This record gives sequence, structure tokens and C-alpha cells, in this order.
Amino acid sequence: MHPDAPKWPDVELTAEVKSQELRFEKVPRTEVRFPGYPEGRSVSGTERENLPEDVEEDVMYRDSRIRLRSVARLVDGEATPLEGKDRETDAEV
Repeated sequence: MHPDAPKWPDVELTAEVKSQELRFEKVPRTEVRFPGYPEGRSVSGTERENLPEDVEEDVMYRDSRIRLRSVARLVDGEATPLEGKDRETDAEV
């Protein structure tokens, strides 16, 4: 992963997609954001097989795999969006 990734993240998301054949009609624009968290507290990265970082239009990629991992540390002393609320009803507790 990324060298700046938190060693013990509070939040971690991983996803993996495999394909036998994959072709892009248009090069996608992608972005991973962590709104509400200060910079330096979250990172994300991908591992790819048979799929370049910059894909090209109308190129057939075969037997490709991409794995995304995003991690974040919650900031000590600052409220998170659900802190102080009942998670089921979103009511103050």
C-alpha cells in the first residue's frame, strides 16, 4: 500500500474486481475523497494486474484485476459525523 498509510486505521475499505475482458469506450476519471477528514489522515491505493494505471480508449484488456484499499484514521478530540447521535434514528442521545 502507500508508505503514509496509517498502521492501525480506524476505517478500512477494500474492494477487488476481476475481468476476463475489459474495454473502455471513454477513459474514466476517478477520484477517492474522504470529505470531513483532515489531509494526512487518509490514503488510498490500488494494485493492478494486466491493467495499466492510465487505461486507453478502445483497448481490450484481458484477465485483469484491480484491488482498491482505502484507509483512514479518525482525528482524536474532534467529533465524527455520527458522534453523539443514535446511529439507528439519527436522533441526539
